[in-house]
Amino acid sequence: MNKNEKILDVRDVPNWPKWLTLSLQHLFAMFGATILVPFLTNLSPAVALVSSGLGTLAYLLITKGRVPAYLGSSFAFIAPITGAMSAGGVEGAMVGSFLAGLVYGLISVLIRMFGLNWLMKILPPIVVGPVIIVIGLSLASTAVDMASNDADGNYSLTHLMIALVTLGVTIIATVFFRGFLNIIPVLLGITSGYLLALGIGLVDGSQVKAEWIELTSASGVGEFLTALFQVPDFVIPFADYNPLNVLTLNIVTIMVPIAFVTLAEHTGDQMVLSKVAGRNFLKEPGLHRSIAGDGIATIIASMLGGPPNTTYGENIGVLAITRVFSVFVIGGAAVLAILFGFTGIVTAVISAIPTAVMGGVSILLFGIIASSGLRMLTDNQVDLGDKRNLIISSVILVVGIGGASVKVPAFNLDLSGMALAALIGVILNLVLPGKEKGYGNGKMFEENEEIKENAEDSAA
Repeated sequence: MNKNEKILDVRDVPNWPKWLTLSLQHLFAMFGATILVPFLTNLSPAVALVSSGLGTLAYLLITKGRVPAYLGSSFAFIAPITGAMSAGGVEGAMVGSFLAGLVYGLISVLIRMFGLNWLMKILPPIVVGPVIIVIGLSLASTAVDMASNDADGNYSLTHLMIALVTLGVTIIATVFFRGFLNIIPVLLGITSGYLLALGIGLVDGSQVKAEWIELTSASGVGEFLTALFQVPDFVIPFADYNPLNVLTLNIVTIMVPIAFVTLAEHTGDQMVLSKVAGRNFLKEPGLHRSIAGDGIATIIASMLGGPPNTTYGENIGVLAITRVFSVFVIGGAAVLAILFGFTGIVTAVISAIPTAVMGGVSILLFGIIASSGLRMLTDNQVDLGDKRNLIISSVILVVGIGGASVKVPAFNLDLSGMALAALIGVILNLVLPGKEKGYGNGKMFEENEEIKENAEDSAA
């Protein structure tokens, strides 16, 4: 098969058996990473699956059914969600996620009007790259603690062994497996670690057993469906809490700045997706639409109690391998995710995953996040031998990873970690002379000139 040949184009509808199979592939590709985020932030994995599916469907509608992208839980928001929950509980994290989604909407309007260059002047590679590195490395201690400690927080060689096996299988699948198996290394790693932990008695299967007994003891179809499907633990504004009573300046400063950083990642995903599919999604339906879709998906998640959503590279990989670009296949995966979220036994299985297993895959995933920030610097050939670039990157890294903070009790303000690092990076980039050096070879800037022209063409 020619690598540029399309098996199914964007608007093609597959037959039912093929549709189900192809949609299941996308579900498996996103599953491991999507449930990891709520697992790390003490949110509901079932709600994350439902919000992921609903967010993807909303994204497909907003992009006029022309961008075959799946949206799952965003890793960039793990630390901010944890911080927001410390400041205002789950409700505080949801309010912050809602505001981050609004930022996406505002940015999409501005991009529709003026293109993307104004944003790149604020967030060039020398700022975004180190901030992404901070996002990954600030989570490093969490991954290591999960991998090496038991439920009581004590060091455990057994838990570490499980984590290393999980990590090893994930690495082997990533490097040596081919085809679809190469796209689901996280799911394969989690499954292997889960089975190992189950074999040595570290999995609490009581809830799974209870769900199974309830299913098998059902006497009729109605009773079976009642036992199979359960409503997840949604956290809904104005029903479970009043957002106005939760909103603080502290939550705003924790959550909102990260939205600007993930915008650069979103743009990169759209560029890669355009190359894979052989279409210019930046022009049609337009980057402003895809960003708006991402924002609406995050807003939907925040109104249900799920983590913010973002487009998934794993699913772009599935598109590249299968050459199936049908948005109906993506929509099918979204519907399956929603059904999984309402399936009680699936939720019980996910909840029983040992922390050591999640710690094992987290070691790799968090490192990949940090490495992607480094890649942004190298791809754009940013010269760190230049004093200006060296100063900006160094300050961002130490402030962000070191957990520096600015506290103003009178305004209930606590600007810390990556949010503070990003703000300082933006200020340094704007005030220090030689701004053009922050773009490196100008590759990102030149690409965004094309985006601006595309936006202007769409407006016309």
